[in-house]
Amino acid sequence: MAAELRVNIGGIDVATEIAISVGKSEEKQNPRITRIPLEWEAAKRPRLFPFMKAVLTLYPLTSTETKIDFAGRYLPPLGPLGKALNAAVGYHIAEASVHRFVTNVAQHLRSIPAE
Repeated sequence: MAAELRVNIGGIDVATEIAISVGKSEEKQNPRITRIPLEWEAAKRPRLFPFMKAVLTLYPLTSTETKIDFAGRYLPPLGPLGKALNAAVGYHIAEASVHRFVTNVAQHLRSIPAE
């Protein structure tokens, strides 16, 4: 699966196409939970961008509301230099990327007709 992540850094839009690997989903009934493992990295020049490993968890709250949780870890690129950049601004970029991704998932779920 491919997607684009876009963030705004100081008024400048930065975007990259990412390749997303979706693992086998796990569903539990009591309470009802669906967990979907994800990994993503930049589709081009992945060594210049973080690698993300996460789990997307969906919890139905009511017949029309679903809670979405995203828990993950990312590895900054560029070794020691990447760690320094991450400490300065990278964490905020990753956080904005995840927020946008979860917002896109929520918008997609809203577009699916109810059964």
